[in-house]
Amino acid sequence: MADVFASVPRKDQRAEGDCYLQGLMLDGRRKSIQAMASRLPDGIEQNLQQFVNQSTWDPVPVQRRICDRMLPLVNPTAWVIDDVSLPKDGRMSVAVAPQYCGALGKRANCQVAVSVHAASDTASCPLQWRLFLPKEWAADTDRRTLTLIPPEAGHREKWRLALDMLDTLAGWSMRPPVVVAHTAYGTNAHLRGGLAERGIDYIYILAIRADVTAHPFDAQPTAPDRKGPVGCWPQPRYRHPAPSVAALATGLGQEAFTSLTWRQGSRGELRSRFAAVRVRPAGNAVERPIRAAASAEQGWWGGILPDCWLLVEWPEEAEAPTDYWLSNLPADPPIAGLIRLVKVRWRLEHDYRELKHGLGLDHFEGRSWPGWHHHVTLVTAAHAFLTEQRLAPKAPGPHSPSTRSSTPSKTS
Repeated sequence: MADVFASVPRKDQRAEGDCYLQGLMLDGRRKSIQAMASRLPDGIEQNLQQFVNQSTWDPVPVQRRICDRMLPLVNPTAWVIDDVSLPKDGRMSVAVAPQYCGALGKRANCQVAVSVHAASDTASCPLQWRLFLPKEWAADTDRRTLTLIPPEAGHREKWRLALDMLDTLAGWSMRPPVVVAHTAYGTNAHLRGGLAERGIDYIYILAIRADVTAHPFDAQPTAPDRKGPVGCWPQPRYRHPAPSVAALATGLGQEAFTSLTWRQGSRGELRSRFAAVRVRPAGNAVERPIRAAASAEQGWWGGILPDCWLLVEWPEEAEAPTDYWLSNLPADPPIAGLIRLVKVRWRLEHDYRELKHGLGLDHFEGRSWPGWHHHVTLVTAAHAFLTEQRLAPKAPGPHSPSTRSSTPSKTS
């Protein structure tokens, strides 16, 4: 608390922060303010409500300090872009709306938060959060006023929020080794282009849908002959429609897939069959910015699309490939390294259970924009503290239960 919340100006606010974190980490099924206050010996519900919902302390310096502490400790192999849905009742909680809720597996009334996490096989830590503001909230003056949404906060697509968070972290001199994201983000060509524009070493591994299209690596665009002496020269383009990645993967044949292990699970080795092939992702969202850049520079584009890896998983028991990823890692990385990176999201899913069920990420009952951001920052701090304890526990003392003999001594 002394380190992470040093930016909070008032002593009484820091004390309430300490109390709130204890409430989040104590046993108890519900982690709402009322429930936590009833379990804390020094918990006063009114004080906790004021600290989280009305107090003006800035959560951003706290988030930055958590990042400073946790990045060296986690030593991430990747940063993971993800989102989480928080089911809600009513329509007055900030940013709540009927939308797809992953927690329920259907469209429901919920909030959605986009996040960036540092992850390795041993730990993960949230680095940034952004609350997704649905379109219906953008011009709803009454609800914006009641929930204290700042004027500059408007509707932004989730992929843009992800890029905003990466920009914030880059401003703190923090850059990802690799960016990993699930299908909803990987399928979005705008996000892939945004990563490239930001020069994040142009290294990402993104899960994609089976219907994403791509040309084979050796496909070549051609231009038809010019008709007559006047008019524009025809532009080169691919003469055959780009097949889906599912079609490309199936065309490889099962003999192209190799059985590999990526980690040791609780029930033994985790193995499956994989293949990697170079492809050229296609579609208007891919081609349009390339054409625009060539036009802006008054240059000529030869029509050749950038190439990248297509990584495919085809389990032995499956009739067809099941999962697909795009990666622009260098042309000759070991396929085993690619697999370990795409599978690192398991750690995030594991820690999300602790964030939601153990630390009350989705138990916040306040309605305001500042209150929500204060709560997720405090939950992140609690998770960071527990992660530190797991990764660097204190050495057991000579009389700790873990070092006592299980056999009673003669004197006992």
